[in-house]
Amino acid sequence: MSPKSNLPDTFSESVIATDAPVSTADRSQANTEFGDAAERLPALTPERFDSVGFLKQVTKQAGVYQMFDAAGKILYVGKAKNLKNRLASYFRATGLAPKTRALVEKIQHLEVTVTATETEALLLEQNLIKQQRPPYNILLRDDKSYPYIMISRDDFPRLSLHRGGKRKGIEYYGPYPNVGAVKSSLNFLQKTFRIRQCEDSVYRNRTRPCLQYQINRCSGPCVGLISSDDYRADIRHAQMFLTGKNNQLIEELADAMDTASQGLEFERAGSYRDQIAALKQVQSQQLVESGSADLDVVALAQQGGGVCVHILYIRQGRILGSKSHYPRGKLLDDDAAVLGAFLSQFYLQGAERDFPKLVLLSHALDDAQLLSDAIAQQYSVQVTFQSQLRGQRRKWMDMAQLAAQQNLQAQLANKQNTRQRFEALQDALRLESMPERLECFDISHSSGELTVASCVVFDSNNGPLKSDYRRFNIEGITGGDDYAAMEQALRRRYTRLQKGEGLLPDVLFIDGGKGQLGRAREVLAELGVPMGAAGVITVGVAKGTTRKAGFETLILGGNSPTEPLIEKVLSADEPALHLIQHIRDESHRFAITGHKNRRDKKRRTSTLEGIAGVGAKRRRELLRHFGGLQEVAKASIDDLARVPGISKKIAEDIYTALNNQ
Repeated sequence: MSPKSNLPDTFSESVIATDAPVSTADRSQANTEFGDAAERLPALTPERFDSVGFLKQVTKQAGVYQMFDAAGKILYVGKAKNLKNRLASYFRATGLAPKTRALVEKIQHLEVTVTATETEALLLEQNLIKQQRPPYNILLRDDKSYPYIMISRDDFPRLSLHRGGKRKGIEYYGPYPNVGAVKSSLNFLQKTFRIRQCEDSVYRNRTRPCLQYQINRCSGPCVGLISSDDYRADIRHAQMFLTGKNNQLIEELADAMDTASQGLEFERAGSYRDQIAALKQVQSQQLVESGSADLDVVALAQQGGGVCVHILYIRQGRILGSKSHYPRGKLLDDDAAVLGAFLSQFYLQGAERDFPKLVLLSHALDDAQLLSDAIAQQYSVQVTFQSQLRGQRRKWMDMAQLAAQQNLQAQLANKQNTRQRFEALQDALRLESMPERLECFDISHSSGELTVASCVVFDSNNGPLKSDYRRFNIEGITGGDDYAAMEQALRRRYTRLQKGEGLLPDVLFIDGGKGQLGRAREVLAELGVPMGAAGVITVGVAKGTTRKAGFETLILGGNSPTEPLIEKVLSADEPALHLIQHIRDESHRFAITGHKNRRDKKRRTSTLEGIAGVGAKRRRELLRHFGGLQEVAKASIDDLARVPGISKKIAEDIYTALNNQ
């Protein structure tokens, strides 16, 4: 269900104050966005926002307000139970926090949308924050759906990772905080209960046991090496583990081990013994076990302008994992206010998730009941927020708070180190000011095939800025021509940047020597990108004679392609070189990962898929008849035509396609 789905269709009133004349198009847009009841106030003096005149006309009802600067860009979105009182608090003469005062000084017009209830105001506020990303709001950057473990509905069910929408009749277990936690659990289940995890397409076409069977990680259901009843028993045991019924599971396995021993089935008894040992080891590692608790534990830490919110995910009394978030916001300082703003986005804007019945909080929220009501209205589930804790719940919270504090300190230390490296780079390149944004390009391919170019971005505040990373699948060049690949990637990237679709870097690094850098500078010149001190500083990073880290040669470009290039070697212990190595290695990793993904995708694609007239059913019949793609490729036209559903014409097409590769 999308965040918009339960919002009211219309709102009772919408008031907009502005310092610019209102055009017909603006009025039409306002009516479209906020309903026919929207209306604009008269134009105000452009020099300063007339807060007195605005406050005289604003309502005391609940609603949402949006603040804009002189350029019409959104600054902040907020909600209020009483709009008049809340907005008046921004324009009082004294008592404003420095961050709030800085926001108020930028305000040039306000838009107010009245809602029927405060709950509707909260839902609308979160919807607007997600759409507009205001710089003064707390922003949750990670809104991906959480992964689950899924058990399929097959005769011999499969265990797998799942992310996204859920289907009826399929069993899901989670959510887990990240894919790593899911893979760890799947690995344990595979080793302990020998349940298959292979793709259905692989499972259906097996004629002999695979490697997983050979290393005792699968019971071989694909070739009938385990009965349906025994396999279902293993599935049921895995389900008991996933739902936290470890003690009952161990008792059941112990009884089964005794029965097998008495029946002289010692190999079977040994298998049960190994499963019990594995489960007891997991129990000893899982320090926190408490009944069947199903809850989230949320702790906040603030220090030095940074914020960390750490969440423990506890399902069936077991900690499935944890995750730290580092929300950014310029306005809120109070711990409870920051936590409340984060939780509103986390639970109202996130992708589809399973809500726990209880959320434990490190700080009490004034609007806890309001958030609970909004979740109930949006998702039809009841969530309780609790901050007064003791016993086991207090221990869980202590764990989460300690993790939040430690992770925040590590984050701040990393930011400080990043800043120092950027300052060192400024000195090394003799720049007038410290660079704020760096980009680096690299190329990856296998013998000239499936070439991928990477562009990674670092900024002086966060280091790697992964949201701005880009990959380019290179087409239409001679295989192995890195110069042409680099030219295509740069042209595609900087054509977009010149159109205003992103930010130009202060320094552009090219992983390569004079040739690659020269080609890059030619592309920038053709696109009209300014270079040198007045624009983008271009730097080639060439490997030294030993090709080892620490011996790189920097090749510095001038203000135009005609100026001579300058070579510079930095000491191996210089922080500036460490920063350059970091961004170079990150671009290399990102390019290789993209190339491997592209190569693996091609390998997973059957050659038969590109043949006209050969759909999924005919491919399945061909593979079933011949036992594999290699045998299909060896078959004659007459052999192919004997397959059910394959005509003489299609057989000729298949033969031609497979023998002209």
